[in-house]
Amino acid sequence: MIKILFVCHGNICRSPMAEFILKKKVTDLGIADQFYIASAATSTEEIWNGIGNPVYPPAKAELAKHGISCEGKRAVQLTKSDYDAYDYLIGMDEQNIRNMERITGHKGGKIRMLLSYCGRNDPVIDPWYSRKFDATYRDVDEGCDAFLVYLKKEGVLHG
Repeated sequence: MIKILFVCHGNICRSPMAEFILKKKVTDLGIADQFYIASAATSTEEIWNGIGNPVYPPAKAELAKHGISCEGKRAVQLTKSDYDAYDYLIGMDEQNIRNMERITGHKGGKIRMLLSYCGRNDPVIDPWYSRKFDATYRDVDEGCDAFLVYLKKEGVLHG
């Protein structure tokens, strides 16, 4: 089982988009049984009294345009123990990476930026600020494709 945790600031836009885009890709490829895919936040800004907010409506709508549902997803926060629980912790930008390293107590290793799998050092565009949910979708889609190619090349992915 390949365990992947996508991480962004609030877990209501980029990381849940990545979670559900990758879930659809592996389902469509018939390899979903090889994966456990989730997402989390580095902050608690979208979590109130222990209950996370749902995926931000424009992000949810962008996923829906591509036939992807994220129904039931609520924001959760990254924990120190997630470093040991997951094989890959994938952040969306440099600030996410710094916060992931601070929270988990680990630097590098399993922690990487999504677009690094594309050979790019670019952040995934944050649609909370840019309002460009379509551009974020394209970044995440490209990153997830490159991540699957990486897993295949590394011999981690079978089929």
